[in-house]
Amino acid sequence: MVAANREMVVYCFDTLVSHYTSEEAPPPAFDGAQHPLFVTWKKVVNGGEPRLRGCIGSLEAHCLINGFREYALTSALRDRRFPPIQARELPSLECTVSILTDYETANHYLDWEAGKHGIIIEFSDPDYNSRRSATYLPEVAANEGWTKVEAIDSLMRKAGYNGTITESLRKRIKLTRYQSTLFSMHYSEYVSYVKTTRGAAPTIAGVKPGVH
Repeated sequence: MVAANREMVVYCFDTLVSHYTSEEAPPPAFDGAQHPLFVTWKKVVNGGEPRLRGCIGSLEAHCLINGFREYALTSALRDRRFPPIQARELPSLECTVSILTDYETANHYLDWEAGKHGIIIEFSDPDYNSRRSATYLPEVAANEGWTKVEAIDSLMRKAGYNGTITESLRKRIKLTRYQSTLFSMHYSEYVSYVKTTRGAAPTIAGVKPGVH
């Protein structure tokens, strides 16, 4: 099994940096196996807790090279919950890559473990007679301090359901659980890695290298 690693995060930073410099990103230092994946950007301000800045990926298997190249930019620039990340924000950014594994159909909506399983929910919206779905990665519920019911209710809202959440509606959810490996790196660590492996820090107009 392929696990998330440092080179994958470096490639995501390389891809975002090359977007701002209009230069070609260096080739990735990992192979192109097929896996579902996500890229998450968070922003660390004044030493506080990292705050979500963008998170997009695919629950379907993708070539890792193409997938990380695509979702590094999509999550940074086109997550509709946030304005696009600006080059000047780079020194505050932390990137996490996730590779999803071990998909299992749960027996009911509580048949998963916070901190271990990511969850995908699918359900029918009774107000619009439409199917809705959404996912949270394994670390989300634990990081937010939610109970499993709170996580389910939040995920139903994320899926776009605005009606009353009842126990009978929760019981009609089809839940798929999965696990993941992940790797995180702050921009300053990326700059240090690039200096060590390539001999010079990345240069972006208006951005001081490695400064928090």
